[in-house]
Amino acid sequence: MLVKTKAIVISTIKYQEKSLIVKCFTESEGLKSYFVQNAFSNRKSSQKIAYFQPLTILEIEANHKNKGTLEHFNEIKLATAFQTINTTIYKSTIVLFLSEIILHAIHEEEKNQDLFTFLETALLWLDHHDEISNFHLILMLDMTKYLGFYPDISQLNYDFFDLAEGIFSIFQSTNCISQHQTSLFKKLIDLKFDSTSKTFSLTERQIVLKILLDYYSIHLDGFKMPKSLSVLKEVFS
Repeated sequence: MLVKTKAIVISTIKYQEKSLIVKCFTESEGLKSYFVQNAFSNRKSSQKIAYFQPLTILEIEANHKNKGTLEHFNEIKLATAFQTINTTIYKSTIVLFLSEIILHAIHEEEKNQDLFTFLETALLWLDHHDEISNFHLILMLDMTKYLGFYPDISQLNYDFFDLAEGIFSIFQSTNCISQHQTSLFKKLIDLKFDSTSKTFSLTERQIVLKILLDYYSIHLDGFKMPKSLSVLKEVFS
């Protein structure tokens, strides 16, 4: 089946010397994996290695056989040429980290238009703004809306957040984070991408990130801690 769709690059794996296996989150069909032959060749190609940087937004044409095997691109072009993401160390580090989060969070090979639109809009915002220290935290929390485990905020006045149940509680049960951690988590819930306040200190931001990673680990089967976590901490230290 011939498909024309936008696609966000999630991960790449080098195959032999010159080829790539590229996993994309497509707008029309969810997750798809593609084989790119001679991606590292010197000759000019429509399938340049530069197209497959983490979270690059592409417009693709491909034949989808839908047989559980690797698909192949017919044509590729940039849907959006990022202006700052690939040239700013803070932004490129965030993108690398989030690509791993998304890789381990999305498993279904089915269309999720709302999630795709959210990710595309968020990446465009990141590319055009400079105050981005909380971007990854806000994205991780907001993405849970589309993954099915966004916190129940109907009792936001309660002092403890239960990671397993996704609710706020009067009492600190086994699965609850501390009152201080919960207060930081509540601050995150109130944040938007365009919030001007820095909100968190470095230490507080690391606490909130750990809360989110633990929350993902509880609610997503097979979720793995990103290998780039240490790089993220180093760059933002």
